[in-house]
Amino acid sequence: MDLIVFALAPIFIVIVYIYLKDKYEKEPMGLLLVSFLLGAIVSIIITTLLYSVFNVLAPLTNGLSVMQQFVQAFFVVGFSEELSKYLIILLFAQRRVAFNEPFDGIVYAVMVSMGFAATENIFYVLESGPTTALLRAFTAVPAHATFGILMGYFMGKAKFSKNRIKLNLAGLLLAILFHGTYDFFLFIDFIPGIWIGAFISLFIGVFLSRKAIQRHQLASHFKVP
Repeated sequence: MDLIVFALAPIFIVIVYIYLKDKYEKEPMGLLLVSFLLGAIVSIIITTLLYSVFNVLAPLTNGLSVMQQFVQAFFVVGFSEELSKYLIILLFAQRRVAFNEPFDGIVYAVMVSMGFAATENIFYVLESGPTTALLRAFTAVPAHATFGILMGYFMGKAKFSKNRIKLNLAGLLLAILFHGTYDFFLFIDFIPGIWIGAFISLFIGVFLSRKAIQRHQLASHFKVP
């Protein structure tokens, strides 16, 4: 039980942080919970199915191949996981009446992402223990949060734009880019010191996420002049 608490604690912190950043018009708790659960269950199922397809189409036959690890990072993991989250935001959250300002894209994308991260974290932590929980609290969890914020920023804009398809896809592609980059540097850790690239990409993702939050806050039509 303690390990599950350790696994979920950073997830809860991210959720509270984003909820408080939604300054002007809070989202219904019920929709937030459903989004989280869809991320925790449905997104995981979609990802697992996509993994099984990619394991046939692009199997990892040589763990020391930089090119194969590139494919694993960007197409197998990055594409599969971010597409699964994207579909839930697109088909569920973005269609809700409560999704009534661009910042809501960030809120719902983070809820779905944290649902996914919660399930993933529980599996990793139960398998590897509290050290893994501590490490992932400062790496994988904030990484998933930044992927969600960057995707949600564009999907929030898309809801109120004539260029909805382009903006939605921009959010998906940006999340895949950052996810793939982060994982790629970790996957090729057989190259000494290359892992630092993952933390550089995470730092950039956090920086851009803060900017994305600020921009949607300033642009909120619920903001009182």
